[in-house]
Amino acid sequence: DPAPSLQVIRPEPCGVCGSRIRFGRVAIKCRQCQLLLHLKCRERCPSLCAPQPRHRAWPHAGVLADFAPHTPPLVPLLVVQCVTEVEKRGLTETGLYRVPGAEQQVQEWKWRLLQAGGVLPALSSVADIHVVCGVLKDFLRGLKEPLVTFTLPGAAADIPDDAACSTALCQLVSKLPPANRDTLAFLMLHLLRVSSSLDCKMDVFNLSRVFGPTLVGHSSANPTPLVIMEDTPRQCKVVARLLSLPPDFWKGFVEVKQENLVPG
Repeated sequence: DPAPSLQVIRPEPCGVCGSRIRFGRVAIKCRQCQLLLHLKCRERCPSLCAPQPRHRAWPHAGVLADFAPHTPPLVPLLVVQCVTEVEKRGLTETGLYRVPGAEQQVQEWKWRLLQAGGVLPALSSVADIHVVCGVLKDFLRGLKEPLVTFTLPGAAADIPDDAACSTALCQLVSKLPPANRDTLAFLMLHLLRVSSSLDCKMDVFNLSRVFGPTLVGHSSANPTPLVIMEDTPRQCKVVARLLSLPPDFWKGFVEVKQENLVPG
């Protein structure tokens, strides 16, 4: 249900047509998902969100399972929508996930998606794909516990024999909470597609440097600055090792129910 008309204080894109709503113009904002649109675009809005009680919105910080659907694969819609948008128009962008998006826009869109809960506004109106990347990274960083919950991840990553290392990591991944495991699998397959895009110039090494501290836990519950510094290379090594596992291993967790992942 749209809120009463309001005047735009700063130019923002219309959530339906994508063009800017100019300063001072009258617009409509959805109470539920905060989608902003031109008055003239109201009829073209695919589906205005039904009003829902506030407690239905996602928590701003929680474990991954708090955001996951009830049917497998247990991948939060926010993650699916960000990844889908990045793969739709980001695989020709140099420095994907390394180049930062505008921080204010990242925070605004993360808030908008979290407030939406089960019905997410379209990300097609976000002009800069690096903002979408930033939302995904910021969401993963903001979880109460990291996606990869191993407390001593380096132990497996440091096994010198590749085959033994892969076996140990596969066992650790399989023991993750189901939502963490499915989401990690979905992300790894996505990052492998990013790494194979020559335009992105983001190979496994570069992606592991970006995602190591974002995805992998520390070696202690309350790490000191020194521990954080010492953990960083290990975290990157874990992600690099995870990205070296066979794609079929990851597909086993998400591909059977792949049709459930496509946002409506």
